[in-house]
Amino acid sequence: MNELLDERLNPFLYVVVCAAGVAGDVRELITMAQDRGWDVGVVATPQGLGFIDAAAVEAQTGYPIRSAWRLPGDPRPLPPPDAIAVAPATFNTINKWAAGVSDTLALGILCEAYGLGIPTAVLPYVNSAMAAHPAYQESLDRLRGMGVLVSSRESHQPKAVGSAPRFRWEEALELLGPAVDARR
Repeated sequence: MNELLDERLNPFLYVVVCAAGVAGDVRELITMAQDRGWDVGVVATPQGLGFIDAAAVEAQTGYPIRSAWRLPGDPRPLPPPDAIAVAPATFNTINKWAAGVSDTLALGILCEAYGLGIPTAVLPYVNSAMAAHPAYQESLDRLRGMGVLVSSRESHQPKAVGSAPRFRWEEALELLGPAVDARR
């Protein structure tokens, strides 16, 4: 399904997808990244997996979607990332990540990325009632302090999926561009 991992020519982007209403449109980000020369692999939270068209995403990327830990000795289905975009990121994922909780593959990858110095951008998709919780702002501040590039997107009104502002998938690549360029 994929090329030899050691012989890739393009930088590799992990897109971490959480369980949010806009997750079904993640192929927009994948297309934008591919158009800019990235190879892309998707890592979904266990709940996020149900929000995306897995077959279409795998066909588009050429890689299996990762959602669960692999067994020791199993081959790594994705090359190591050059950058990570967490889009959309939920309240739960942001708070757990900032606290260092690694109870899913997605969170394990995000926690490890900090120690590896992998440029990471996060595009929250959180309603204003959840965003008002003090832990949320503290988590965003902690992530910023860790060097995570945080979207400028404002929270949306609760239960306002249809009237929420357009989700700016491209902001992940805009945020990551300078950080990835600096590593090359």
